[in-house]
Amino acid sequence: MPRLIDPFARAVTYLRVSVTDRCDFRCVYCMSENMKFLPKKELLTLEELDRMCTTFIGLGVEKLRITGGEPLVRKGIMSFFDSMTRHLDSGALRELTLTTNGSQLERFADDLYAAGVRRVNVSLDTLDEEKFARITRWGRLPQVLRGIDAAQKAGLRVKLNTVALKGFNESELFTIIDWCAARDIDLTWIEVMPMGDLGNEDRVGQYWSLEDMRTQLRERFTVTELSESSGGPARYVRLEETGQKIGFITPLTHNFCESCNRVRMTCTGELYLCLGQEDKGDLRAPLRNHPEDDGPLIAAIEEAISRKPKGHDFDYSRQQADGQVSRHMSHTGG
Repeated sequence: MPRLIDPFARAVTYLRVSVTDRCDFRCVYCMSENMKFLPKKELLTLEELDRMCTTFIGLGVEKLRITGGEPLVRKGIMSFFDSMTRHLDSGALRELTLTTNGSQLERFADDLYAAGVRRVNVSLDTLDEEKFARITRWGRLPQVLRGIDAAQKAGLRVKLNTVALKGFNESELFTIIDWCAARDIDLTWIEVMPMGDLGNEDRVGQYWSLEDMRTQLRERFTVTELSESSGGPARYVRLEETGQKIGFITPLTHNFCESCNRVRMTCTGELYLCLGQEDKGDLRAPLRNHPEDDGPLIAAIEEAISRKPKGHDFDYSRQQADGQVSRHMSHTGG
């Protein structure tokens, strides 16, 4: 029975946990090129992450998504995944999954499957090797594609998360869709969000409305709107000619907050109640100050949930990034 009920009678059953702010890429819409990373003593240890997640699961969280930064670059991270397996085995946790850039999947795909992970989201914005190197600054596309192959071979269901960027991957709309269809990979397009001060990155200039994309899809495919939901913010359509299900996450043109069941915890133990709001709760202090007693931690979680807002206020319609939040996406977790 869910114990975490927000002020709008929504049960919080989904926790996204950032396990590191570090990444082996420097994607232009997520990080600045010369990021200042957090001191390691500020990060929750793997043992603290286990205790934190276990506490949330005891309060009714049924889905755990591990994010970063790039979660698989954190030293020893597989020991954390392995420790979460017990909650899958008990039935308390229904799903353990992660969002990754794919760079380390070739190394870890089999281990992730053994730990009980069955689905992974891979962030990939282009299939053009030169453009991939440009947008990730440090990334190598062949390494990511090998990781996707390894994930599928291990039995993991792969979903591509692709950020729609005007003037960058507009021309690849059908290339990416066809590539996913050929490999039986799910695909979700995401509108670029105003996260963090990245210096010379123009968020308004990058913005490509997914309504424009839907119009293009209808010119080539028979598009059927689907009512189903994965429990997340995506809205889905089916392309009848290929049978593909395509998701759209549109925080700027469609407010998806009415059914929000999730919160995000940073690698430093800050609980963000909404991706598009600054309000947060500090969970690290009660965790560390009371190593033998979960009561203060539970009280802090419940107090934070009592402040969960009704929705975000991202808006580009006035040609400025209204509702912009100051933290980097890599800090909050993707």
